[in-house]
Parts: sequence; C-alpha cells; structure tokens
Amino acid sequence: MKIKVLPENIAGKIAAGEVIQRPASAVKELMENSIDAGATEIELIVINSGRTLIRVIDNGEGMSEEDALISVLKHATSKIKDESDLDAITTLGFRGEALSSMIAVSKFEMKTGTDPAKLSAILKIDDSRTIVKEVGGYFKGTDISVKNLFYNTPARRNFLKTDSTELKHIIDVFQKLALSRNNISFRMFSDEALIHDFPAASLEDRLIQVFGEKIENNTIFVEERTDYLSLSGFLGKPALVKKVRGDQHLFLNGRFVTSKQVNFAVFNAYENFLEKGDYPFFVLFLEIDPAKVDVNVHPSKLEVRFDEDKDIFNFTTAVVKKGLASFDLVPSLGFTANMHDDSQKLGFNDYSRSGRGDFSDRPAIGATAKPGLGVIPGGAAERGSFQNFREGGTERKKVSLNENDIDLIFGALSGKIERAPEGADIPNPFDDSTEPQATPLNRGKDAQYTPKIFETYNADMTETDSTPFIIQLHNKYILCQIKTGLMIIDQHVAHERILYELAKKQLTKGMPLYQQLLFPKIIKSDPARVLLAGELREYLNRLGFIFKPHSKSEVVLECVPQQIKDGEEEKVFLEILDQYLEYREEKILDETENMAKSFSCKAAIKAGERLSQEEMRRLIDELFATENPYVCPHGRPVVLKISLDEFDRRFGRTS
Repeated sequence: MKIKVLPENIAGKIAAGEVIQRPASAVKELMENSIDAGATEIELIVINSGRTLIRVIDNGEGMSEEDALISVLKHATSKIKDESDLDAITTLGFRGEALSSMIAVSKFEMKTGTDPAKLSAILKIDDSRTIVKEVGGYFKGTDISVKNLFYNTPARRNFLKTDSTELKHIIDVFQKLALSRNNISFRMFSDEALIHDFPAASLEDRLIQVFGEKIENNTIFVEERTDYLSLSGFLGKPALVKKVRGDQHLFLNGRFVTSKQVNFAVFNAYENFLEKGDYPFFVLFLEIDPAKVDVNVHPSKLEVRFDEDKDIFNFTTAVVKKGLASFDLVPSLGFTANMHDDSQKLGFNDYSRSGRGDFSDRPAIGATAKPGLGVIPGGAAERGSFQNFREGGTERKKVSLNENDIDLIFGALSGKIERAPEGADIPNPFDDSTEPQATPLNRGKDAQYTPKIFETYNADMTETDSTPFIIQLHNKYILCQIKTGLMIIDQHVAHERILYELAKKQLTKGMPLYQQLLFPKIIKSDPARVLLAGELREYLNRLGFIFKPHSKSEVVLECVPQQIKDGEEEKVFLEILDQYLEYREEKILDETENMAKSFSCKAAIKAGERLSQEEMRRLIDELFATENPYVCPHGRPVVLKISLDEFDRRFGRTS
C-alpha cells in the first residue's frame, strides 16, 4: 500500500480529537480565549448538553475582520511570537489549535468587533473551510457558536456519554474558570434556563457562589509566599469531606490543572484526619515562575510538569499541614467527652499525632499473616453463601494478632489499678443515661425487637446467658462475646452489606420499603445532578426515593427509604448520585450493581455513630441473615474473631 498525505479535512478531524474530546473541551477553549481577551463579562449558553449548541459571548477586546479570518487558521495565535515565549507562558491559550479544531467537527459561527460604535464582522464556516462573511451590528467583543458538535464524525458523537454526564463536565469547567477569575462576571444557561449567575466578587464570595452557603465557616484560609513560589487558598474542614473525588481544585498561575504531586501532597498533609477513602475539599492557587513549569504536555493543557517536583511536594505539604494545625479540627478525648458531639461523627481519627503516647501508629489488626486467628466466625464453613467470598476455591485466609493488636483492641492502661473497697457502689461502665441517637436501624420499628442471632444463625454464638456481652468500641466497632471467644464487627461495612443485599432485591423485584415525608423536601443542586436523577428515576423509585422534578436545578423529594436517617435525606440522595456517577465513569459496574453499591455505601451507618444495645443486636441479626455476611460489597472484611485460645496464649495461661 502506497503512503500518501491525508487530505486536509481528514487530517483536521484527527487532530481535533486531541483538542476537542467532548463538549466541555470546546467550552474550556472558548471561555479561556474570552479571559485572555480581557473580558469582564462572559456568558455561556448550551443546548442539549452542548451537542446542539455551545455559545460563548464576551465583552473582551474583540478582533478586526482581518484578525478574525486569520484566527480560524491552524496554529494561528496572538499569544506567542517566538520559541522563547514557550518558556514563559502567561496566557491560558497559546497553541492556536482550538478554533481550527472546532471548525473541523462542527458548524462554526463567529461574530466579533473591536468598537461598539462600529459594525462587527460575522464569519460562518463549515468543515470544508468555506467561509461566509457578513456584516453584523454594533458590537465590541466576541460571540462564538459551535453547532452540532461532531455531526460529521458519528463514531465520536456516539462516544459521548449521557446528557447528565456531559452537562456535569461542562459545569465543572465553568465553575473552575469562575473560581480562577473572581474579578470576572460569569453566567451560564442550559436549555434556555439560567443555572449560574456569578457577579464579580471577592474570592471568598466567589466560593460561596460556586459551592453554596455550606462552604461558609467550613474552610481554612492558607497563604505562604517565598521568592520561588507561593501557595494560597482554602482547605475544607471535616464537614466538607466526601467519599468521592471531584472537590479538589488546583490552579497554577491562574490555570486550572491536574497534578498528582500536589494532590498527593495535600492528601499527605491530611493523613491523620481522614478515614480511608475520604477526599478533602480544597481550592488552592499555586504561583510559580512560568519558566519552571511545562504546561505544554498535552493539547488539553490540563497536565503540567514541574522542574522541581520534590520542592513543590514539600512546600505544599508544609503549607497545608500548617493550615490544618492552626485550627482544632480533631476533638480531644476525655472522660467527660460528649458521646453525641457531632465532631466525632465526621470520619476523622480520634487522636492527634502530636503529643500522644498511645498505640495509634501501630499496625492494624491482622497486619501480620500468621496462623492462629480465623477471620470467619465458626459455622461459616457450613454456609453455602461463603463460596461467593472465596475466589477460585482458594483456601480461607487466616491472620494472627501480635502484642500491638491486643493494644489496639483494648487500649493501654495508664495509672494505678486499685481494688474497690468491699461493699462500694461500683458504677456500670457501660451505663449511659443519655438517650442514644436515632439511627436507620430503629427507624419506623416501634415493636420490641427480639434478638435471634444468638439462637439461630451461628452455633458458635449460642449462649446460655440471655444477655450476652456486647459493647460498642469507639462508636465504630461492635465487640460481642461468642462461645469460642470474641467477635469484632465493623458497624459501617456490616450495615453496608445488609443494605446492599436489600437494595439488590428491591431493584430486581421492585418492592421498595419507603416512608412518606410529612413535608416534601425541595432539594437544590446543579442541573447535571437533577438530569442524572431523572435518568435514574426508575432505579431510585425502586429503592424508595419518590420524587418529581421542580426546576432545572431542583427536585421535590416526597418519600425516602426507611433506612435513611432523619435529617440526612438530602445528603444521602445527592451522595448516591455522586457515587453512581463515579462508578459509571470508571465503567466497572452494570446499572443495578452500581445503584445497589452507591445506595449501600451512602445510606449505611457511619463510623462515629453511637448505637444502642438493641440496635447493635439488630445489626448483628440482620448481618447474619445476609447471603454473605463476611465481606462488604467492596471486598473489605466485616467480621474478625479472636479465639479464647489466642487470649490464653497472650496472657500466658496454660490451662
């Protein structure tokens, strides 16, 4: 086969694929051009999530007809003139590829003018590069419309995701650019509805405009400057922590970028405050000599490379740690600590790394793989469902405790232990006059609960005592006496397993257990979430979420699943949508599995929630009624068991 040069229109479509990957890519390029043009007002209009129309209007300096004709050519730009400019890029755009790439895959129209007292120029171009010139009205600025994106590349158009996903990406770009330039007014319309209106404001007010009032009083301002670089911005407090990515915003010299080094540095600084799988909120602005960073890694200009990665990492870690240390984010523990303190329900560890002499740096239970301690409670071998937990018939894994593990369970005793005087009134250490907080486990269940777990599900747990030993440890783990020793249950993943199997049944059989809200609740969110909720309405209804659309950015919630905790209906509803979207982006699950895992993860009781005796017993009972009680839907262990033989060995007992 002979080698030949591709025709210009085919080459253009191929090249456009690197620059314009989806509607949000076109939005980014057009809005960045508006910012570079000195605009103080930028308006974005999208129809059909950008498929039908993307239109950006600005009041920047505009272009003459001559410049406009040049701007649509390949590699035409006013932002760099020679090779040395590549080492000191200060504008958002510089490659001169965006407009040419859009023209290759859309119906393109541009109106631009440099003087409000003069007539503007209008250019209409299609992928054949045929230019139609017209005279427009009096106008200063630029108005660009990209119509029917990817109309001439069906394969690429079919590659686009659902409307809600594409709109979410557009909103994400819009919000990031709005954060990067708080001195500019931004407006966004979707299908003729105004969904964002951000007047020019201070950075603090811009954060509230973008993220809502929840951001107020829940962020920490940080700022540090050196001769080499500076870092400023806002770090999220515990209330803003999420289980999904997406609220990490980094701006380098005014450009929103992604950087593994900076993200890792921030997460490293947060390490003592976050549970596994938590993601902190941050909006950070990094300023550095443009010659010390390469922003020309990819046509999208999102990835960057630093000359001194280690310096950036160390500096960012130090600044974030200093900022976190300036606020008392971690509750101190004491004998008078209020067990209902909300700060203990935020997923942060219950200790500070400074000034502690306890065991919190030691390895977790089962960190060493030695024989002697079974992960699975006795009786599991008889359960056919355990086959789902084993992979390819592999042997059951066992782990062993070392001395550090025992400390982890029981803590280290400090001070002198004294025998109480004979006849003294010794208080019950487990007695608490405070009424336990309501949880999803006892919602809507007025009848007295009759525990079954010690009678039915596991012979190992059969007790002659009618009230066997059971306590909650650090509002996170449930310790339960069984015939052969001690069983430890992670309350969150246990409830997650219960809800997962319940959700799977409801999604396949369509038998929701829900309760009607006394007053329907209006949930405000971004249009992408509302659109996604509409797409998933059938699945959400089966789970027990009954709602109807109220506007482009609102739904009215009328009923919720019985398992949802009072006051958390809106939070759980939105978190399920976020988690579902993350799973869908990763393309790892089918629709039903995705929804079941999203629901169980977000609706389950959390570490830090206090449970009553009845609730703990109910949780154990329902856990062992599931098909696979020993592992959560994400593969984490739910139950550990420590045998009496193991205790005897640790305490040196021989009989």
